[in-house]
Amino acid sequence: MTLGLIFSLFTFLFIAAVTPGPNNMLLTSSAANYGFRRSIGLLLGIMLGMQSILYLSAFGIAALLLLYPAIHIVLKVIGSGYLLWLAWKTATANYAPLKTNSEAVKRVTWYQGGLLQFLNPKAWMMGLGAVGSFSLPGALFTESIIVMSIAFIIVNLIAGLIWMGFGSLISLFLRSRQAWFIFNLVMGLLTAACVPLIWLE
Repeated sequence: MTLGLIFSLFTFLFIAAVTPGPNNMLLTSSAANYGFRRSIGLLLGIMLGMQSILYLSAFGIAALLLLYPAIHIVLKVIGSGYLLWLAWKTATANYAPLKTNSEAVKRVTWYQGGLLQFLNPKAWMMGLGAVGSFSLPGALFTESIIVMSIAFIIVNLIAGLIWMGFGSLISLFLRSRQAWFIFNLVMGLLTAACVPLIWLE
C-alpha cells in the first residue's frame, strides 16, 4: 500500500472509531461510572470484536475478489458512497449529549463488549467500508488486510483511550450545542476528504 492510501485508511478508520457510537458511548459511561482501569477489559473486548468483524468482512469476500477483479471497482463505489453517507450523517448529526449516570449503565464485561460488535451496524460498516474501499486486488489483497488489521488495533485503542480517559470532559463538551456542531462538521468534512484518495490506487 502507498503512503497516501495508508494515510487515507487511518484517517477513515480514526474518524469512524472516534466519533460517537455504541462503543464510545459504552466506554465513556463505563469509565465515568467504574473508573479507567476497570474499563480496560471492555476496551480489549471491543478491539477483539472489531478484529473479528474485519476478518469476516475481508475473507468473506476475498474469494469473489480473486475470481472477479471487477468486483473490486464495485466495492470501491459502494465504499465511497458509504464514506459520503457517513460524512453527511456525521456533519448533520442532531444534538444529543451523552448520558453517563450510573443508574442507566450496568458494567459490561470484555466478552460482552466483543460480542456487541456483531450487533453493531457501525462496526460492520467500518469493516466492510475499509475492505471495500482500501483493500488491494490480486496478490496484494492479504497484505492490505494485514495493514488494515494493524490500523484497526491502533485507531480503536487510541479512540477508546480518548473516550475513556476524557469521558467526563467529552460529555461536558458535547453538551454545548455549538461545540457539538463544530465537532461533527469537522469530522464530516474529514470523512468526505477520504473519498478521492481511495481512487488514486
